[in-house]
Amino acid sequence: MDRVARLSSQKAVVIFSKSSCCMCHAIKRLFYEQGVSPMVHELDEDSRGREMERALMKLGCSPSVPAVFIGGKLVGSADTVMTLQLDGSLKKMLIEAGALWL
Repeated sequence: MDRVARLSSQKAVVIFSKSSCCMCHAIKRLFYEQGVSPMVHELDEDSRGREMERALMKLGCSPSVPAVFIGGKLVGSADTVMTLQLDGSLKKMLIEAGALWL
């Protein structure tokens, strides 16, 4: 849990992902296309990935990936991020976190 907390606050946008997950790919692409350069942690490529995945589930991430943190706070998974994108809230959050400039 401590590792997830530490990693999630290292950059304005942090995504916990799995390299084989299509929704993870879509969410990463969404951020890249907006000009945001998130820190991405591929859990299936990390020796402590399963431990971090369990910690994300304890935080309420279901499914565990993609798990998106903005400004060190858990935003949620793909459905939450897409909802924020569609209603325009995501851009505001990214600006407030310093991940995006106008």
